[in-house]
Amino acid sequence: MPPDNPIRRYKDFVAGNSTGLRGLLRDGAVTGLSMGRSIANSTGWIRFPYYHHVFDDERHGFARQIDYLKRFGDIIRLSDAVAMLESGDPIDGRYFCITFDDGFKNCLTNAVPILDEKNASASFFLPTSYIDTDVVADRDQLLGFFDHRQLLVEFLSWSDCREMIGANMEIGSHTVNHARLADLDDEKAREEMAVSKAIIEENTGAPCQHFCPPFGIPGNDFLPERDPDLARETGYRSVLSGSRGAMYQGGAPYMIQRDHFLANWGNSQLRYFLSR
Repeated sequence: MPPDNPIRRYKDFVAGNSTGLRGLLRDGAVTGLSMGRSIANSTGWIRFPYYHHVFDDERHGFARQIDYLKRFGDIIRLSDAVAMLESGDPIDGRYFCITFDDGFKNCLTNAVPILDEKNASASFFLPTSYIDTDVVADRDQLLGFFDHRQLLVEFLSWSDCREMIGANMEIGSHTVNHARLADLDDEKAREEMAVSKAIIEENTGAPCQHFCPPFGIPGNDFLPERDPDLARETGYRSVLSGSRGAMYQGGAPYMIQRDHFLANWGNSQLRYFLSR
């Protein structure tokens, strides 16, 4: 692949990857399991759908998913969702708070226009050492982002991030180096949180209040007995994990559960995961 030709289609992103076949098998099973389920059967919660990308061939699916979510609840900003959890008050209704990890440029080119059109907001978690990279000069660094495959995906610039903030989006930290915090000692983990926060605030002029540990599984990828406390001490208001589930009244802002989505999933897959 030429260095100035980053991947723009999900079809190319998964080409030759065995996860594509596994995904088709899983999708069929989930479609069957979703029968008889309904998101409308429960209330009093906030769900946090999260994505990594909206490639060019995922735009239609993402737009459809936003419409689907809005049928069942309100889409709110992350800071508002955290404030609801912090208050301890009953959650009156159903709410969705959308987030994105990794800082891919297609979030700006594809996701943000759809969100703006549908009067919805989202938060984007950035690994700061990858922001403002150049697809030619920094090719080796970009190819190294996916440790399992050599894929060239374009990342956001700081100008992009400021544009997103101007469009009512929020920016959070995903560490400096996309680091697995569980592999780091206390000092290094704190440094990843503090330095990334400072870099984001310096380059955007906006407060960085929310933190998302890369990979996201408590006990495997970050330490739930340590890292939420480090985040609080560093000045973050929340920590978002990769564990599925809803957040209810009194839920901990420093251990928010999220539901991973792909933008090309059908409504039956959303129904299955959001009704569990």
